[in-house]
Amino acid sequence: METHVRLEPWSAGDFWLLERENEPAMTEFLGGPEPAAKLLDRQRRYEALSAREPAAGRMFRIVWTERGESVGSVGFWEREWRGEQVYEAGWGILPEFQGHGLAVAALTGLLAHVRVHAFPGTDHPASNAVCRRAGFEYLGDVDFEYPPGVPHPSCDWRYRVGRPQDPVTAVTPVDPVTPSG
Repeated sequence: METHVRLEPWSAGDFWLLERENEPAMTEFLGGPEPAAKLLDRQRRYEALSAREPAAGRMFRIVWTERGESVGSVGFWEREWRGEQVYEAGWGILPEFQGHGLAVAALTGLLAHVRVHAFPGTDHPASNAVCRRAGFEYLGDVDFEYPPGVPHPSCDWRYRVGRPQDPVTAVTPVDPVTPSG
């Protein structure tokens, strides 16, 4: 069965989703839940990203079209990486919806907007599998700062627009695997 999602620009009404994504099960690989003040700041940044020119970055709420339910978020934003401006991608699927290919479908949909780098932790095989299945190129292991100032062993994945890709529209859940260089 194909997995289809709709990406809707982040709005003020999506704060509940940000709170869900801040739960311990969702932040295990990100250093744990953020305090309320940081969460409110993140909400303001997400709203601001959605109001900007799409090339500068965007945050989206992911809607699983089959069920009509909001299941997580996906987005990209500008950052400097190794002396050049790149876009970083990030995503999260609520625990009760994981394992249905929604992250791959959302990330693949997001790629229509921008070239991105993603930096999932080396200890997070599921997110590394999402990158691989969405057509990213594995560039190697790096120390990536997250949160800022804290080096985190991560995989550097890059997606290049225009590179021959196999489009991912039908997704079958698979066991997570580690990156292969």
